[in-house]
Amino acid sequence: MKPPLVETVEVLGPATLRIRWGTGEVLPVDLAATISRFLSLAPLRDPNVFRQASVGLWGHSVRWNDEVDLGADDLYQQSKVQAGEPSPEQFDAWMRLHSLSLTTAAEALGLSRRMVAHYRTGSRPIPKTVWLACKGWEALRLAA
Repeated sequence: MKPPLVETVEVLGPATLRIRWGTGEVLPVDLAATISRFLSLAPLRDPNVFRQASVGLWGHSVRWNDEVDLGADDLYQQSKVQAGEPSPEQFDAWMRLHSLSLTTAAEALGLSRRMVAHYRTGSRPIPKTVWLACKGWEALRLAA
């Protein structure tokens, strides 16, 4: 699945954006941790530079200047995780924690093996209902 395109971007604070996605979703994303982690993003620590955020070429990124931009795929994933939706890494960790294969995870959740593979690789977003099913399955297993 292709990540959605950035339609509009608005600066909310020193390291926070509000992005309207091609899906119609409008999600905030706090980039403070990302900016502090990568030296290449150091210019974004300057509020005057950060305020220059704009939609990149064809909506595939958010750009600040000719040297600093962030891809739509990473931004979308970060915004979804910050909105409370699980990441593929969290789903994979849940499977590993419980020693579940694609097949056994699919059986536990009442899903197809193919859909579990999509969630695990990030090629499809993980619905909150699926993540809640993971947590419910875990709780039932621990209670038994």
